[in-house]
Amino acid sequence: MNKPEILVTRAVFPDVLERLARHFEVEANQSDRIFTEEELAQRLHGKAGVFTTPTERVTAHVIAANPRLKAICNMAVGYNNIDIDAAARAGVIVTNTPDVLNETTADFAWALLLATARRVTEAEHWLRAGKWDRWRFDTLLGADVHGSTLGIIGMGRIGQAIARRSTGFNMRVIYHNRSRLAPDLEAHANHAQYVSKEEVLRSADHIVLTLPYSPQSHHAIGAAELALMKRTATLVNIARGGIVDDAALIAALRAGRIAAAGLDVFENEPAFDPGFLSLSNVVLTPHIGSASEPTRRAMANCAADNLIAALTGGNPLNILTPRI
Repeated sequence: MNKPEILVTRAVFPDVLERLARHFEVEANQSDRIFTEEELAQRLHGKAGVFTTPTERVTAHVIAANPRLKAICNMAVGYNNIDIDAAARAGVIVTNTPDVLNETTADFAWALLLATARRVTEAEHWLRAGKWDRWRFDTLLGADVHGSTLGIIGMGRIGQAIARRSTGFNMRVIYHNRSRLAPDLEAHANHAQYVSKEEVLRSADHIVLTLPYSPQSHHAIGAAELALMKRTATLVNIARGGIVDDAALIAALRAGRIAAAGLDVFENEPAFDPGFLSLSNVVLTPHIGSASEPTRRAMANCAADNLIAALTGGNPLNILTPRI
């Protein structure tokens, strides 16, 4: 009996491809070229499944052009690159890889928060430029993290993991979410207090964004929201580009309306707004929040598990659209 055919859209760990090859005929894009929408539609002809990453847009057109497609398994928590409604209408299973990256991404949020508050990137550039010639009492003064108020917008698993880490910094935690957490989860997240989005913006010394991207959350942080923040506050975005209006953020940073920002995600990445590069009060990283080797391996294997289950009669653990 012939094995089902699948496409792996980007380079991935060779041992993961070997696992997949035990079950499928695998077409693997180890050259790591990013397919256009039309190229993806063509590459999927005759395929039963596809292992995707956030860089591929699996649109209604791609899905309609491939009636044999049964499963789209995304190596990411977010899935705004996939037309979920079109997949559901076509009876195509879509899965993601939640949970396996929670702790690593929370670690990285703290790396950005601390680097932003204490001006680490700016200080290193200043030192490398040969500007350090003596001690001064006011050299690169930053903000304290300990004893301050941490605001989290989007209190899912990653947000809760970030909040747990604040205990060691003796921080007050406030958060806003679509719905309030259960009391036991709030207690476990350093006794986080549920408040309005406006209250988070007005009161927090350091704000971290962990909400999912959707049309409703597009530009959830824009000029009006930035104007509510303290001038001494910092903003960290590890969620998705598009949640923040990058042009408005650049204007706010340039004008000193907030102190600093730490960004791992951007609108239109990797072609982000070059205005960020002229600012010293922003820490920039290239979407590496989950980029530890153990976590990326766990994500790849989770996506592979989902694909194997979806196409061999099993039950994927992380299904987003049920069989229709």
